Parts: sequence; structure tokens; C-alpha cells
Amino acid sequence: MILVTGATGLVGSHLLVKLLQENEAVKALYRSEKQIEKVRHVFAFYNKMELFDKIKWVKGDVTDIPTLEKAFENVTHVYHCAALVSFEPKDEENLRKINIEGTANIVNCCIDFKIKKLCHVSSIAALGDTKETEHLITEETEWNTEKQHSDYAITKYGAEMEVWRGFQEGLDIVIVNPGVIFGYGFSNLGSDLFIQWVKNKIPFYTDGVIGIVAVEDVTKCMITLMKSKISGERYTLVGENCTYKDLFFYIATLLNTKKPFIYASKTITSIGWRLDWLRATLTNSKRKLTKSTAASSHAIDQYDTQKIENAISISFQKKETFLKTVI
Repeated sequence: MILVTGATGLVGSHLLVKLLQENEAVKALYRSEKQIEKVRHVFAFYNKMELFDKIKWVKGDVTDIPTLEKAFENVTHVYHCAALVSFEPKDEENLRKINIEGTANIVNCCIDFKIKKLCHVSSIAALGDTKETEHLITEETEWNTEKQHSDYAITKYGAEMEVWRGFQEGLDIVIVNPGVIFGYGFSNLGSDLFIQWVKNKIPFYTDGVIGIVAVEDVTKCMITLMKSKISGERYTLVGENCTYKDLFFYIATLLNTKKPFIYASKTITSIGWRLDWLRATLTNSKRKLTKSTAASSHAIDQYDTQKIENAISISFQKKETFLKTVI
């Protein structure tokens, strides 16, 4: 029996489809019935509604140990997809609670219930920092505590430390570090915000580099790694390193709408995040641009995927292939 946490999210819902297509018995952790409808739509997208009723839903939360203990009954393998993705400074406490404490709870349950293997979904945000003369990030690039990181990145890095602790205690683990994941079914969240940016005809773009990947490739890698004898390794999952400009322009082409036309320099984004801080403070609303996201929009580091390509011989889809299924 397989347990999927974060089953009502982008990765979790698409993972459920793949697992059930392979005739696996699956438990899915969820927090609210409303979110299950999104999963239903994903199954409909794949024309696999006959598989949807095979899911064994378990209500619970990664921060609620009693519900986790119930969810772990008769489970042999765990895919930990649950996480909070936010770059809002006000969410720091929740990010730590869900991403770090929640992952620690999952690891502890895996050890207590003698789980055979855990697959943890991390992020490229948890990978290391390049030196001034380097621009290629691999799984071996070291994390620099002196560099500025978003709260999200810090908590995903902290979550990985909990998984490595589990490995040291005898738990078989694999970690995947996906880039920005594109997939069907989750509007106004995650990667869809880039699509909305273009739809709303926001005129700004930068030449910073972003690592993107199709959700289908992410789930394929996860399942293949879990079925392999590989343990104690982490893998970068990026289908393409492209600039924000190229991404926005291609999305605009697919949408047949106007492309962003104002280059946002570091000076412009620096002014922008300060103005956004003022707006959010005065209106008591969420931030749309933070200091960390402004800085990352100009980063030119690229992500190397040689390790995963050598491990399972995968060929990642490019944006020209997978974006057509999303937009």
C-alpha cells in the first residue's frame, strides 16, 4: 500500500493517476473535501475516471501526528508531496511548521511504521549556491548560509535535513528537486501565476533564468526512482533552463496575446518590491513582489540534470511540448 501526502496538490494529484494506472493500491492524505474536486478534474483530464474511485482517502494533516498514524496503517511506501509554497514573509511560521515540522513527522512515522522507502519532493530552491565565477547548479553545489534565501527555500532545505536524518537512521529515501512545475488543473497557483502574468498583460519581463519542468516528467522520475534500488540520493528535475523573457514570450504566443515589452532592470525590480511592501502594508494584503523574488528574477544560474538522466535514462520534455497541454 502506497501513501501519498499532498495528494490534492499539483504533483500529488498527477502522481495518483500514474500510480493507479500501474495498479498500485493507494492511500491519499487530504485536508478538505473541496480539494478532492481538483483531483477529480485531473483524472477527467487524463480520461481515467474509472480509476478515481480506487483511491482510499484519509483525512489528515502532516502536522497532526494522530491522523498520520492512522494514515500510515498497512503502508509500505510513502510519497511526501505535501508542502506550503509561499514567498509571503508573513507566512514564515506556517512555512516552518508545514515544511520542516511536517516533514519531520513524516520521517518519524516512516521509521516507526518500518516503511520500505520514502520519496520526498523538495525543490530547486533547496539546492546550493554558486560562487561568483560559477553559474551551474548540481546536486553537489553547497548551500551558503551567508547568502540571502527566501523563507520557502530555507524551509525546504530544512525539510531535506529531516529526510537525511531518516536516512541516517536506516530509512531508504530518494529526494527529487523539481524546478517550477507546470501541469493541468491548478489555476492561480504556482506555475499558473506565470500564465496569469501574461494573460493580465503585465508589461514587465527580466532576463533571469528559470528552471521549468512538466509534472508528468516529475511523477515519472519519482515512480521510477521508488521502484529502483537507489537510496540516499537526490536528483534535480528540470526540463529546460530558459529566461523569464523567453517563457513569457512563448506563453504569449500560445495565448495569442501581447508580449511583455518593458525590460525590468535590477533598479526597477528593486523599486518595485519596495513599493509593493508599502502597498501590502497600507492595505494589509499579501505581497506580490518580495526582495527575494525580485532578486531571483535576475539570477542567471542554470540547473544540471545529468545525474537523473544517467540514473534512469529520462529525456525531459521542453516547454514547446508540455505548455500546450496546460494553456
